[in-house]
Amino acid sequence: MQIIQQILFVAAFGLAAYFISKRIQIIKKTILLGRDEDRSDNPSERLKTMLRIAFGQKKMFDRPIVGIMHFVIYAGFLLINVEVLEIVLDGILGTHRLFAPVLGNFYSFLINFFEILAAGVLLVCVVFLIRRNITKVERLQATRHRELNGFPVIDANTILFAEIILMTALLSMNAVDSILQERGNEHYHPVGSFVISTFLKPIFSNWNETALIIYERTTWWLHILGILGFALYVTYSKHLHIFLAFPNTYFSNLKAKGEIPNMPAVTKEVQIMLGLAQPDAEASTEIARFGAKDIKDLSWKNLMDAYSCTECGRCTSSCPANLTGKALSPRKIMMDTRDRLEEVGKNLSVNGGIFVEDGKALYGSYITSEELRACTTCNACVQECPINISPLDIILQLRRYQIMEESDAPASWNAMFSNLETNQAPWKFATSDRFNWANEVK
Repeated sequence: MQIIQQILFVAAFGLAAYFISKRIQIIKKTILLGRDEDRSDNPSERLKTMLRIAFGQKKMFDRPIVGIMHFVIYAGFLLINVEVLEIVLDGILGTHRLFAPVLGNFYSFLINFFEILAAGVLLVCVVFLIRRNITKVERLQATRHRELNGFPVIDANTILFAEIILMTALLSMNAVDSILQERGNEHYHPVGSFVISTFLKPIFSNWNETALIIYERTTWWLHILGILGFALYVTYSKHLHIFLAFPNTYFSNLKAKGEIPNMPAVTKEVQIMLGLAQPDAEASTEIARFGAKDIKDLSWKNLMDAYSCTECGRCTSSCPANLTGKALSPRKIMMDTRDRLEEVGKNLSVNGGIFVEDGKALYGSYITSEELRACTTCNACVQECPINISPLDIILQLRRYQIMEESDAPASWNAMFSNLETNQAPWKFATSDRFNWANEVK
């Protein structure tokens, strides 16, 4: 019977690893559809940023109470899953609590620490469910933010319920395990009771040994299969940020937030027009596209940003355009970009890795001109994001396409552009007349 369990475990583990790796390859392939962008400079500063923002959760603590609760879940995810190593080895080797004889008393200390974390995670998940569904935090409500309709709300609640089930399974498994130890079952090594699960023991104290073993094995399988299922599910979920937050913050934009990058080819043309540079005979003057229409026109970092988005809504709750009732929501910009990436990824999978034109694009099919025009480029969304995502960068590139390729701009903007082209200034008078106002104050 034990060998059958081992075979089933190895099969389940291998199947999960296969589907997870396949999904990761699809995500990687779609991210690499973006334009090349060099983010390899200043590695020491990048490492510090990653440790401070992703590992240290610095921006989460701008809102201390939520920051502490999020840290409990984050620490629980990182540390409790250390126990998964033992569960995996137990499953493969057919052992039970493999590390207990090796670690001695330190093993009990570790499990007690993990149980305290598990209880904390369970409590915080309940609080987060209440915040979303009972007290209804405004930035998390689909009735106010259309981008949350459908799957995003289900996704958030599903993960919280899954965490509660997994933590409950872990704690009750330890409680039953402790009772079986006390009854002298040879398979359950005596390691003692644990700090949280000991309070659950009275629930199971009247069960017979067969029922206890069945429950312990069921919760053991539920815990490990739940973790494997969770690992696969997060690759389709906003919770992918659990993994991508680290590379995403490492490759953060280290330049000043107010700096808007120019298009080098356009800058060169302006310099030539002003006599500040000479034409390069060997360089091609043809520009494939001004700005971005679809995901392939964005950089790979923009696409990683989209997959890393936590959907927390801090960007949208700080956006002045959104707060005054405009159509723009920076969170929606990121979610739309990810949805388009997913659509392109499916297209590639169905067509053998070759993208077949589907008549859609990020601009127009997902994001409208009204949304882009509402942005004030204030950088509030960039400042607020807990993992350094930049919705503004995507907005600016789409707006650049909107105006330079589609000529879709208000009349007042077009007048300004015309003046810039002819007078090198937003005002409709010659450069030689620029200081005439000074004559009137003499």
